[in-house]
Amino acid sequence: MLQESVTGFVRGAMDLQKLRQCRMTLPGFDMQVTKEMAELGWFSILVPETYDGLGLGFAELSVVLQELGKGLLAEPLVASAVLAGRVLHHGTNESLKARLLPKLADASLLPIVAWQERSSGLDVEAIETRAEQDRLGVRLTGVKRFVAGAAAADGFIVSARSSSACGLYWIDKGAPGVTLEHEWRADGTPSGIVKLDRVSVPADNVLCAAAPGALAALERAVEEAAVMASAEMLGTMEAALQMALGYMRTRVQFGKPIGSFQALQHKAVDLYVQQELSRAVLADAVRELDTGSSTLERSKLASRCKARCSEAGLRITREVIQLHGAIGFTDEYDAGLYLKRALVLSGWLGNSSAHRHRFWALSQGATA
Repeated sequence: MLQESVTGFVRGAMDLQKLRQCRMTLPGFDMQVTKEMAELGWFSILVPETYDGLGLGFAELSVVLQELGKGLLAEPLVASAVLAGRVLHHGTNESLKARLLPKLADASLLPIVAWQERSSGLDVEAIETRAEQDRLGVRLTGVKRFVAGAAAADGFIVSARSSSACGLYWIDKGAPGVTLEHEWRADGTPSGIVKLDRVSVPADNVLCAAAPGALAALERAVEEAAVMASAEMLGTMEAALQMALGYMRTRVQFGKPIGSFQALQHKAVDLYVQQELSRAVLADAVRELDTGSSTLERSKLASRCKARCSEAGLRITREVIQLHGAIGFTDEYDAGLYLKRALVLSGWLGNSSAHRHRFWALSQGATA
Protein backbone atom coordinates (compact mmCIF):
# COMPACT_ATOMS: atom_id res chain seq x y z
CA MET A 1 0.00 0.00 0.00
CA LEU A 2 2.82 2.37 0.82
CA GLN A 3 4.51 1.68 -2.51
CA GLU A 4 1.27 2.30 -4.39
CA SER A 5 0.80 5.57 -2.51
CA VAL A 6 4.31 6.80 -3.40
CA THR A 7 3.93 5.66 -7.02
CA GLY A 8 0.74 7.71 -7.31
CA PHE A 9 2.45 10.72 -5.76
CA VAL A 10 5.39 10.46 -8.16
CA ARG A 11 3.05 10.16 -11.12
CA GLY A 12 1.31 13.41 -10.13
CA ALA A 13 4.33 15.40 -8.93
CA MET A 14 6.95 14.35 -11.47
CA ASP A 15 7.75 17.26 -13.78
CA LEU A 16 11.17 16.93 -15.40
CA GLN A 17 10.81 20.23 -17.22
CA LYS A 18 10.32 21.94 -13.86
CA LEU A 19 13.31 20.00 -12.57
CA ARG A 20 15.42 21.50 -15.34
CA GLN A 21 14.28 24.97 -14.29
CA CYS A 22 15.40 24.30 -10.70
CA ARG A 23 18.99 23.62 -11.76
CA MET A 24 21.54 26.19 -10.59
CA THR A 25 18.89 27.81 -8.38
CA LEU A 26 18.37 27.71 -4.62
CA PRO A 27 17.36 25.54 -2.85
CA GLY A 28 17.66 23.22 -5.89
CA PHE A 29 14.32 21.46 -5.46
CA ASP A 30 10.61 22.28 -5.21
CA MET A 31 9.74 23.20 -1.61
CA GLN A 32 6.04 22.61 -2.34
CA VAL A 33 6.79 18.98 -3.19
CA THR A 34 8.79 18.71 0.05
CA LYS A 35 5.81 20.07 1.99
CA GLU A 36 3.51 17.52 0.37
CA MET A 37 5.93 14.70 1.27
CA ALA A 38 5.85 15.87 4.88
CA GLU A 39 2.05 15.93 4.87
CA LEU A 40 2.10 12.31 3.70
CA GLY A 41 4.25 11.45 6.72
CA TRP A 42 7.45 10.46 4.94
CA PHE A 43 9.67 12.75 7.02
CA SER A 44 8.33 11.10 10.18
CA ILE A 45 8.87 7.46 9.16
CA LEU A 46 12.07 7.05 11.19
CA VAL A 47 11.11 9.43 14.01
CA PRO A 48 10.03 7.48 17.13
CA GLU A 49 6.43 7.84 18.29
CA THR A 50 7.76 9.45 21.47
CA TYR A 51 8.68 12.45 19.33
CA ASP A 52 5.44 12.53 17.29
CA GLY A 53 6.81 10.32 14.50
CA LEU A 54 5.50 7.11 12.94
CA GLY A 55 8.20 4.93 14.49
CA LEU A 56 8.57 2.74 11.40
CA GLY A 57 11.77 1.31 9.95
CA PHE A 58 14.24 1.52 7.13
CA ALA A 59 12.30 -1.07 5.11
CA GLU A 60 9.39 1.36 4.81
CA LEU A 61 11.57 4.36 4.01
CA SER A 62 13.50 2.30 1.46
CA VAL A 63 10.26 1.68 -0.44
CA VAL A 64 9.50 5.41 -0.44
CA LEU A 65 12.98 6.39 -1.64
CA GLN A 66 13.07 3.82 -4.45
CA GLU A 67 9.88 5.24 -5.91
CA LEU A 68 10.95 8.85 -5.39
CA GLY A 69 14.26 8.01 -7.07
CA LYS A 70 12.36 6.98 -10.18
CA GLY A 71 10.85 10.45 -10.37
CA LEU A 72 14.01 12.32 -9.26
CA LEU A 73 12.00 13.73 -6.36
CA ALA A 74 13.85 12.51 -3.27
CA GLU A 75 15.59 15.77 -2.28
CA PRO A 76 16.01 16.60 0.63
CA LEU A 77 14.57 13.52 2.33
CA VAL A 78 17.80 11.58 2.84
CA ALA A 79 19.91 14.57 3.89
CA SER A 80 17.39 15.82 6.45
CA ALA A 81 15.07 13.01 7.58
CA VAL A 82 17.75 10.29 7.52
CA LEU A 83 21.22 11.77 8.04
CA ALA A 84 20.27 14.65 10.35
CA GLY A 85 17.30 12.85 11.88
CA ARG A 86 19.33 9.80 12.81
CA VAL A 87 22.19 11.87 14.24
CA LEU A 88 19.61 13.49 16.49
CA HIS A 89 18.06 10.12 17.32
CA HIS A 90 21.40 8.61 18.32
CA GLY A 91 22.48 11.73 20.23
CA THR A 92 22.62 12.01 24.01
CA ASN A 93 20.87 15.34 24.63
CA GLU A 94 17.27 14.29 25.33
CA SER A 95 15.90 17.81 25.69
CA LEU A 96 17.36 18.83 22.32
CA LYS A 97 15.90 15.71 20.68
CA ALA A 98 12.49 16.49 22.21
CA ARG A 99 12.74 20.04 20.84
CA LEU A 100 13.87 19.22 17.28
CA LEU A 101 12.58 15.78 16.27
CA PRO A 102 8.82 16.65 16.39
CA LYS A 103 9.55 19.60 14.09
CA LEU A 104 11.49 17.35 11.74
CA ALA A 105 8.56 14.91 11.67
CA ASP A 106 6.26 17.55 10.13
CA ALA A 107 9.12 19.25 8.20
CA SER A 108 8.53 22.56 9.94
CA LEU A 109 12.26 22.33 10.65
CA LEU A 110 14.87 20.97 8.24
CA PRO A 111 18.08 20.09 10.10
CA ILE A 112 21.19 19.31 8.06
CA VAL A 113 24.49 17.74 9.10
CA ALA A 114 27.75 19.59 8.38
CA TRP A 115 30.50 17.06 8.99
CA GLN A 116 32.86 16.78 6.03
CA GLU A 117 35.82 19.08 5.48
CA ARG A 118 37.84 17.28 2.79
CA SER A 119 36.82 15.46 -0.36
CA SER A 120 38.54 12.18 0.51
CA GLY A 121 37.82 9.65 3.21
CA LEU A 122 34.90 8.60 5.36
CA ASP A 123 36.56 9.14 8.72
CA VAL A 124 34.08 11.12 10.84
CA GLU A 125 36.95 12.16 13.12
CA ALA A 126 38.89 13.91 10.34
CA ILE A 127 37.95 17.26 11.87
CA GLU A 128 39.78 20.57 11.95
CA THR A 129 36.81 22.68 13.10
CA ARG A 130 37.58 23.82 16.64
CA ALA A 131 35.30 23.86 19.69
CA GLU A 132 36.65 26.27 22.31
CA GLN A 133 35.17 26.66 25.77
CA ASP A 134 34.32 30.11 27.10
CA ARG A 135 32.12 31.46 29.89
CA LEU A 136 29.01 31.33 27.67
CA GLY A 137 29.48 27.75 26.47
CA VAL A 138 31.27 26.59 23.33
CA ARG A 139 32.45 28.57 20.31
CA LEU A 140 32.93 26.87 16.93
CA THR A 141 35.41 27.97 14.28
CA GLY A 142 36.05 26.19 10.98
CA VAL A 143 34.74 25.36 7.51
CA LYS A 144 32.46 22.47 6.49
CA ARG A 145 32.00 21.45 2.85
CA PHE A 146 29.77 19.13 0.78
CA VAL A 147 26.73 19.95 2.93
CA ALA A 148 23.79 18.46 0.99
CA GLY A 149 20.49 20.27 1.55
CA ALA A 150 22.17 23.30 3.12
CA ALA A 151 20.22 25.82 1.03
CA ALA A 152 16.93 24.87 2.70
CA ALA A 153 18.36 24.16 6.16
CA ASP A 154 17.00 25.80 9.30
CA GLY A 155 20.09 24.76 11.22
CA PHE A 156 23.14 22.54 11.22
CA ILE A 157 24.49 19.69 13.31
CA VAL A 158 28.21 20.38 13.32
CA SER A 159 31.06 18.12 14.35
CA ALA A 160 34.00 19.86 16.02
CA ARG A 161 37.15 19.02 17.95
CA SER A 162 38.05 20.40 21.37
CA SER A 163 41.45 20.11 23.03
CA SER A 164 40.53 16.65 24.31
CA ALA A 165 37.90 15.03 22.05
CA CYS A 166 35.21 15.56 19.37
CA GLY A 167 31.57 16.48 19.84
CA LEU A 168 28.35 17.37 17.99
CA TYR A 169 26.62 20.76 18.23
CA TRP A 170 23.36 22.26 16.98
CA ILE A 171 23.52 25.78 15.55
CA ASP A 172 20.77 27.86 13.95
CA LYS A 173 21.34 28.89 10.35
CA GLY A 174 21.04 32.56 11.23
CA ALA A 175 23.33 32.46 14.26
CA PRO A 176 26.00 35.19 14.38
CA GLY A 177 29.21 34.01 12.76
CA VAL A 178 27.54 31.50 10.37
CA THR A 179 28.15 32.10 6.66
CA LEU A 180 26.70 29.87 3.95
CA GLU A 181 28.06 29.62 0.42
CA HIS A 182 27.21 27.18 -2.38
CA GLU A 183 28.93 25.19 -5.09
CA TRP A 184 27.08 23.30 -7.80
CA ARG A 185 26.98 19.53 -8.20
CA ALA A 186 26.73 17.56 -11.44
CA ASP A 187 22.92 17.59 -11.49
CA GLY A 188 22.67 21.33 -10.88
CA THR A 189 21.75 21.05 -7.19
CA PRO A 190 23.66 23.08 -4.59
CA SER A 191 26.14 21.76 -2.07
CA GLY A 192 26.78 24.01 0.89
CA ILE A 193 29.99 25.43 2.33
CA VAL A 194 29.33 26.38 5.96
CA LYS A 195 31.83 28.80 7.47
CA LEU A 196 31.88 29.22 11.23
CA ASP A 197 33.57 32.19 12.92
CA ARG A 198 33.44 31.79 16.69
CA VAL A 199 29.80 30.70 16.61
CA SER A 200 28.43 30.51 20.14
CA VAL A 201 26.71 27.26 21.17
CA PRO A 202 24.80 27.30 24.48
CA ALA A 203 24.91 24.21 26.67
CA ASP A 204 21.40 23.07 25.73
CA ASN A 205 22.43 22.92 22.04
CA VAL A 206 25.23 20.43 22.62
CA LEU A 207 23.95 17.19 21.08
CA CYS A 208 26.94 15.07 22.12
CA ALA A 209 29.51 16.61 24.42
CA ALA A 210 33.16 16.29 23.48
CA ALA A 211 34.23 12.89 24.76
CA PRO A 212 35.73 9.67 23.43
CA GLY A 213 33.10 7.91 21.32
CA ALA A 214 30.86 10.99 20.99
CA LEU A 215 30.93 10.72 17.18
CA ALA A 216 29.42 7.21 17.23
CA ALA A 217 26.03 8.83 16.60
CA LEU A 218 27.38 10.54 13.49
CA GLU A 219 29.13 7.44 12.14
CA ARG A 220 26.02 5.31 12.55
CA ALA A 221 23.83 7.94 10.91
CA VAL A 222 26.23 8.23 7.94
CA GLU A 223 25.98 4.46 7.43
CA GLU A 224 22.18 4.57 7.59
CA ALA A 225 22.03 7.50 5.19
CA ALA A 226 24.40 5.73 2.78
CA VAL A 227 22.02 2.77 2.63
CA MET A 228 19.02 5.03 2.03
CA ALA A 229 20.91 6.95 -0.67
CA SER A 230 21.47 3.53 -2.25
CA ALA A 231 17.71 2.95 -2.19
CA GLU A 232 17.21 6.21 -4.08
CA MET A 233 19.96 5.15 -6.49
CA LEU A 234 18.17 1.86 -7.13
CA GLY A 235 15.03 3.73 -8.14
CA THR A 236 17.06 6.03 -10.37
CA MET A 237 18.82 3.21 -12.20
CA GLU A 238 15.58 1.24 -12.55
CA ALA A 239 13.76 4.16 -14.17
CA ALA A 240 16.70 4.82 -16.51
CA LEU A 241 16.86 1.18 -17.59
CA GLN A 242 13.12 1.05 -18.24
CA MET A 243 13.47 4.17 -20.37
CA ALA A 244 16.15 2.45 -22.46
CA LEU A 245 14.14 -0.77 -22.82
CA GLY A 246 11.13 1.22 -24.03
CA TYR A 247 13.33 2.98 -26.57
CA MET A 248 14.76 -0.34 -27.78
CA ARG A 249 11.25 -1.65 -28.41
CA THR A 250 10.22 1.34 -30.54
CA ARG A 251 13.40 2.53 -32.29
CA VAL A 252 13.55 0.89 -35.72
CA GLN A 253 16.79 0.39 -37.63
CA PHE A 254 17.32 -1.80 -40.73
CA GLY A 255 13.59 -2.51 -40.67
CA LYS A 256 13.60 -3.98 -37.13
CA PRO A 257 13.29 -2.68 -33.58
CA ILE A 258 16.83 -2.35 -32.22
CA GLY A 259 15.76 -4.43 -29.23
CA SER A 260 15.73 -7.47 -31.53
CA PHE A 261 19.52 -7.21 -32.04
CA GLN A 262 21.31 -9.79 -29.94
CA ALA A 263 24.24 -7.58 -28.98
CA LEU A 264 21.90 -4.99 -27.47
CA GLN A 265 19.87 -7.71 -25.75
CA HIS A 266 23.04 -8.99 -24.08
CA LYS A 267 23.90 -5.47 -22.90
CA ALA A 268 20.40 -4.95 -21.52
CA VAL A 269 20.55 -8.26 -19.63
CA ASP A 270 23.92 -7.33 -18.13
CA LEU A 271 22.46 -4.05 -16.90
CA TYR A 272 19.43 -5.83 -15.47
CA VAL A 273 21.75 -8.18 -13.56
CA GLN A 274 23.53 -5.15 -12.06
CA GLN A 275 20.19 -3.71 -11.02
CA GLU A 276 19.07 -6.91 -9.31
CA LEU A 277 22.43 -7.35 -7.55
CA SER A 278 21.91 -3.87 -6.15
CA ARG A 279 18.41 -4.76 -5.04
CA ALA A 280 19.74 -7.84 -3.22
CA VAL A 281 22.51 -6.05 -1.31
CA LEU A 282 20.12 -3.22 -0.44
CA ALA A 283 17.66 -5.74 1.03
CA ASP A 284 20.46 -7.25 3.15
CA ALA A 285 21.57 -3.86 4.41
CA VAL A 286 18.04 -2.69 5.22
CA ARG A 287 17.35 -5.91 7.11
CA GLU A 288 20.49 -5.41 9.17
CA LEU A 289 19.58 -1.80 9.96
CA ASP A 290 16.12 -2.81 11.15
CA THR A 291 16.86 -6.03 13.01
CA GLY A 292 20.62 -6.48 13.40
CA SER A 293 22.54 -6.08 16.63
CA SER A 294 26.15 -6.25 15.42
CA THR A 295 27.84 -2.88 14.89
CA LEU A 296 30.54 -4.44 12.72
CA GLU A 297 28.07 -6.30 10.50
CA ARG A 298 25.96 -3.18 10.06
CA SER A 299 29.00 -1.18 9.03
CA LYS A 300 30.20 -3.82 6.56
CA LEU A 301 26.78 -4.25 4.94
CA ALA A 302 26.31 -0.47 4.66
CA SER A 303 29.63 -0.15 2.80
CA ARG A 304 28.91 -3.18 0.62
CA CYS A 305 25.52 -1.72 -0.29
CA LYS A 306 26.82 1.77 -1.11
CA ALA A 307 29.76 0.40 -3.12
CA ARG A 308 27.58 -1.92 -5.20
CA CYS A 309 24.76 0.58 -5.81
CA SER A 310 27.13 3.43 -6.66
CA GLU A 311 28.97 1.34 -9.22
CA ALA A 312 25.81 -0.17 -10.72
CA GLY A 313 24.00 3.18 -10.85
CA LEU A 314 26.82 4.82 -12.78
CA ARG A 315 27.22 1.89 -15.15
CA ILE A 316 23.52 1.58 -15.91
CA THR A 317 22.86 5.29 -16.47
CA ARG A 318 25.97 5.65 -18.66
CA GLU A 319 25.05 2.63 -20.75
CA VAL A 320 21.50 3.94 -21.07
CA ILE A 321 22.92 7.03 -22.78
CA GLN A 322 24.77 4.77 -25.22
CA LEU A 323 21.71 2.63 -25.89
CA HIS A 324 19.83 5.75 -26.94
CA GLY A 325 22.58 6.87 -29.31
CA ALA A 326 22.91 10.52 -30.23
CA ILE A 327 19.60 11.59 -28.69
CA GLY A 328 20.80 10.38 -25.30
CA PHE A 329 23.49 13.07 -25.22
CA THR A 330 21.06 15.97 -25.62
CA ASP A 331 19.98 17.99 -22.58
CA GLU A 332 16.39 17.92 -23.78
CA TYR A 333 16.25 14.14 -23.43
CA ASP A 334 15.47 12.85 -19.93
CA ALA A 335 18.10 10.10 -19.81
CA GLY A 336 20.78 12.66 -18.98
CA LEU A 337 18.89 13.79 -15.87
CA TYR A 338 19.13 10.26 -14.45
CA LEU A 339 22.83 10.04 -15.23
CA LYS A 340 23.53 13.34 -13.49
CA ARG A 341 21.56 12.29 -10.41
CA ALA A 342 23.46 9.00 -10.36
CA LEU A 343 26.75 10.94 -10.48
CA VAL A 344 25.73 12.90 -7.38
CA LEU A 345 24.38 9.92 -5.43
CA SER A 346 27.39 7.75 -6.24
CA GLY A 347 29.81 10.28 -4.80
CA TRP A 348 27.78 11.49 -1.80
CA LEU A 349 28.63 9.78 1.51
CA GLY A 350 31.47 7.88 -0.15
CA ASN A 351 31.87 6.48 -3.66
CA SER A 352 32.31 2.81 -4.54
CA SER A 353 36.09 2.93 -4.15
CA ALA A 354 35.97 4.54 -0.70
CA HIS A 355 33.43 2.02 0.56
CA ARG A 356 35.36 -0.93 -0.85
CA HIS A 357 38.43 0.25 1.07
CA ARG A 358 36.28 0.68 4.17
CA PHE A 359 34.75 -2.81 3.79
CA TRP A 360 38.25 -4.31 3.47
CA ALA A 361 39.50 -2.43 6.54
CA LEU A 362 36.49 -3.54 8.58
CA SER A 363 36.97 -7.15 7.47
CA GLN A 364 40.66 -7.05 8.34
CA GLY A 365 39.85 -5.67 11.75
CA ALA A 366 37.30 -8.40 12.37
CA THR A 367 39.83 -11.07 11.33
CA ALA A 368 42.47 -9.64 13.64
